[in-house]
Amino acid sequence: MNYEILEALGQITKDKNIDMDFVIESLEAGLMLAAKKKFGNTDNIKIEVDRKSGDIRIIAVKKVAEQVADPNLEISWVKAREIQPKVKLGEEIEVAVGFGEFGRNAIIAAKQILIQKVREAEREKIYEEYKDKTETIVTGGVQQIDKGHLLVNLGKAEGIIPPKEQIPKERYRQGDRIKALILDVQKTAKGPQIILTRAHPNFLKKLFELEVPEIYERIIEIKAVAREPGERSKMAVSSIDNRVDPVGACVGVKGVRVQSIVRELSSERIDIIPWNPDPETFATRALAPAKVVHIDTNYDDNSMTVVVEDDRLSLAIGKAGQNARLAAKLTGWKINILSETEYREQMKLESHLKIYLSELPGVGKKLKEKLMEKGIETIQDLAQCSVEDLVEMEGVGDKKAASLIQKAKDYLLPSKSS
Repeated sequence: MNYEILEALGQITKDKNIDMDFVIESLEAGLMLAAKKKFGNTDNIKIEVDRKSGDIRIIAVKKVAEQVADPNLEISWVKAREIQPKVKLGEEIEVAVGFGEFGRNAIIAAKQILIQKVREAEREKIYEEYKDKTETIVTGGVQQIDKGHLLVNLGKAEGIIPPKEQIPKERYRQGDRIKALILDVQKTAKGPQIILTRAHPNFLKKLFELEVPEIYERIIEIKAVAREPGERSKMAVSSIDNRVDPVGACVGVKGVRVQSIVRELSSERIDIIPWNPDPETFATRALAPAKVVHIDTNYDDNSMTVVVEDDRLSLAIGKAGQNARLAAKLTGWKINILSETEYREQMKLESHLKIYLSELPGVGKKLKEKLMEKGIETIQDLAQCSVEDLVEMEGVGDKKAASLIQKAKDYLLPSKSS
């Protein structure tokens, strides 16, 4: 019996990869709970488990009494002498308690607490193992599909791929092998929840790290990724070694490296472009294969107007605006794409809308020249100025500056009809 208990405990530690001391402590806690259910008070109860032999001793420390008032705490002198012949009244004696005295319900409770504690330890061990593995690619088998969620068997643990982290056009069946990135590991009441993704841009980055040694060795750096899962991606790369072509290394000989990743991502189209610190150059490359002929950049609101050849407008924008969206995500700039004809018409319209300073009463030739030196060419420009902008000019004080700005604003107000 003792050997069987020891063997069972050993099997638990092996199967669950849990320390034997913890399993024994959990067993002792379960037996103590059983004792409490039987006797009510466990202050005089001791439980000892021999780690070598598997012997389990449950001991009740009782006081030797002539008249027994509480059998859980006291033992008669006659019975005590059967255990320890020289014992005296008033002394304490250790009395062995058999499992049979616990009753069926108490034993079930002890078993349940052992199972519960082992399960909690197992969950904690899985959490500790996976919490530092975010951004790591794992492979598992599809175990179940529940309301669009893919439950993936990772061996020791189970991962979940929510619908939003799946590639939209992919379909899986139970038993299919699947590769994904660990996005997050969360503690829940039911144990650790390992959130997986195939749709995140970082999944694409990690696939290239596995496929391209130069990326893994940090010779090539992936600077930015923009992705519409299952459809198209753009990835910007740079090299710290001038002898290594970052785009060529990622594509591979005859495209073998990139094609391996394309197959993994269900034929997702991947554009690999060389990164550049200059925003305009970077945007031009990001919009390829469309040819950019002109860019107006506004650094204040991080936006740019990109002009392309008339017959390349649809190519630059892409199907349903996809190419333009991905280029904007990749560069981090708001990008407005116009054809050459559209741009010329817009410039023509804006030039007609400009109202020059000479139209504003009270602005003479010298003042006009001073304003233009500060880049203020139109009444619209003047209306956008602050007093501080104007008082820097010679001969212009606070009152005059405020008056000029107000005149410009009044001039631009639509006239009231009577």
